[in-house]
Amino acid sequence: MKSISLLGATGSIGQQTLDIVKEHPEEFQITALSVGKNIEKTKEIIRAFQPKLVSLQLEQDALALQKEFPQIGFTFGKQGLIDVATYEDSSYLLNAVLGSVGLESTLAAIRQKKAIAIANKETLVTAGHLVMSEAKKYGAPILPVDSEHSALWQSMVGENPKSISKLILTASGGSFRDQSREELKNVTVKEALNHPNWSMGAKITIDSATLMNKGLEVIEAAVLYDMSYDDIDVVIHRESIIHSLVEYHDTSVMAQLGTPDMRTPIQYALSYPERLPRPNAQRLDLAKIGQLNFKNVDFDRFRCLGFAYEAGRMGGTILTVMNAANETAVAAFLDGKIKFLEIEDVIDRMMQQHDNSLNPDLETILHVDEETRKTVKSMLK
Repeated sequence: MKSISLLGATGSIGQQTLDIVKEHPEEFQITALSVGKNIEKTKEIIRAFQPKLVSLQLEQDALALQKEFPQIGFTFGKQGLIDVATYEDSSYLLNAVLGSVGLESTLAAIRQKKAIAIANKETLVTAGHLVMSEAKKYGAPILPVDSEHSALWQSMVGENPKSISKLILTASGGSFRDQSREELKNVTVKEALNHPNWSMGAKITIDSATLMNKGLEVIEAAVLYDMSYDDIDVVIHRESIIHSLVEYHDTSVMAQLGTPDMRTPIQYALSYPERLPRPNAQRLDLAKIGQLNFKNVDFDRFRCLGFAYEAGRMGGTILTVMNAANETAVAAFLDGKIKFLEIEDVIDRMMQQHDNSLNPDLETILHVDEETRKTVKSMLK
């Protein structure tokens, strides 16, 4: 039985993780979890999974639920995330929170030598050098949950890493893959959230539409697999059937295929090195699909992907700036404060004016993150 601390239990990845735990109660149990402000959903989760520790965003919510569930421990805020991540009865941490808020709790869990199943892109993007260094120091496994990085991982099993020549990430192209930049000037939030293939949270869906999501994944791949950015490619693949590919020196290409269902890579990360059955999941029927399509990415059309390559190659605090600017701009778009294409403009402006610092420590990363968000919010007023 694997005991799991789950950060972000009410989010899209968190909910699908709970589905996997529910399907395999003999294999997994949720011992600790964090949520945001969705109190009714939190109550449902508590009743269904009986965790020992729950963290909420707000103190008053934690105090209120403590009265209703006196047998469970409650905590809150940033410290609450760390409390859940380092909970002594958990051997795994699944980080499914959005944004850089998951960074400190992940590092704390690594120092407790817990296995880290990571679906939080921003942790590796802003502080990948710290995360991987600490993981190596403490012997904490880093298990990718993103479908693309899980696909790369599965395509490398049993292979010599030195024989890898290229990583190829696939991208659906998002909600507006068939529209020109001119057509994107006045798209609505509702249109942007209508992803053609995947069911994801709002922030990730917008990132998919700008291709920033793929940019973050390129940076993650470079960090996880110690690859040069020159050896990481992205191709548009409309069907989202091939999740990623690995090309080897002998020209062989290994690919992982499957239906667009995040539960499969979540389960693989939690069950590794075993593969558990998914009897109720949709099976891949290639004959029914008929054909798979691919095309190169237009970097003029998807500027955010170019920002990610630029920041990744530079390294340092520019990565934090790019990520914080994107998160803040996406939130502004979702709130109707800026237009879709202005997301790119915000990121570009913040990156251009930043004085980069290489090999930042955690304190510097957190400071740059906070200052970038303040500057963007002030700029958007």
